[in-house]
Amino acid sequence: MTTAAALEALASPDAADPAWIWRSGELVPWDRATVHVNAVGHASVAAVFEGVKAYLAADGERLLVFRLEEHLRRLLDSARLCRLTLPYTTDQLRAAVVELLTANDYRQDAYLRPWAFPGGVIREQMVPAGTVCEVLVDSWPFSSALETGRGCRAAVSSWLRVGEASMPPRAKAFSNYHNGRLAMMEARENGHDWPVMLNERHKVSEGAGACIALVRDGVVTTPSLSSGVLPGVTRDTALTLLRDLDLPVEEREVDRSELHLADEIFFMGTAWEILPVTTIDGLTVGDGTPGPLTRRLSQAYGRVVRGLDERYAHWLTEVKLP
Repeated sequence: MTTAAALEALASPDAADPAWIWRSGELVPWDRATVHVNAVGHASVAAVFEGVKAYLAADGERLLVFRLEEHLRRLLDSARLCRLTLPYTTDQLRAAVVELLTANDYRQDAYLRPWAFPGGVIREQMVPAGTVCEVLVDSWPFSSALETGRGCRAAVSSWLRVGEASMPPRAKAFSNYHNGRLAMMEARENGHDWPVMLNERHKVSEGAGACIALVRDGVVTTPSLSSGVLPGVTRDTALTLLRDLDLPVEEREVDRSELHLADEIFFMGTAWEILPVTTIDGLTVGDGTPGPLTRRLSQAYGRVVRGLDERYAHWLTEVKLP
């Protein structure tokens, strides 16, 4: 897959809008899940969300929602950090995801977005602490880009990643993503695909919407969580798989120059899955193609999400197709 095609696959849904969206306890026809225009602006300042993927199992008879429990727990953590009140438990939200996938009758991979925003018309710009939220789960089909041979061109951004001194990078909040949006636009304007962001200490942090790792002399290194990194579910998955493959992994502060000397670099995130980096700041990474360790990780990841590795069955929430 070409770089342009890979970027388009990440950005675009595969089909028309679904029939249903789950909204605050019930299934609602997709085109009726609306709010007043005055409910949009200030409410979005504090809104939090998750991105979750459901993969069609290798047998074609089930959808396997990948690490749903961890995603829902992080959603509640993000709400707490943003001082919002979510009126649902993880068990209730898990049931909502299963109900929605069943109602929309997906027979291919599906992307899910649980999200929460202050309910009603919010005129208080700062959104008062403890505001009760509406909670929604949206979904759409997608095509996995694992094992497609894709790669991307990355560059270190002049924009720094938000830090604990300004706003919590551990919160998956819509407002945090404006930071990555600016970095992404800068990267594209300069002829690259995705940015790499440094933190306030000028150490490597993460991409615009995914964590990052590098390989040097067979050792995988990724920035520690204290580097302004969102505690990524895919990051945790990748590090677990790498260790189970008996590959050395370290989590620590990473200098920008280490990226320039890396044998391999890859992004890791729910939307991007395992995305190899082929150039960094205009320098070719390795031979300019996905490296052997990155390919090995991608293959292992693909087996897990399709239900082909029983060791990780506890990461999968099964939804049987009717």
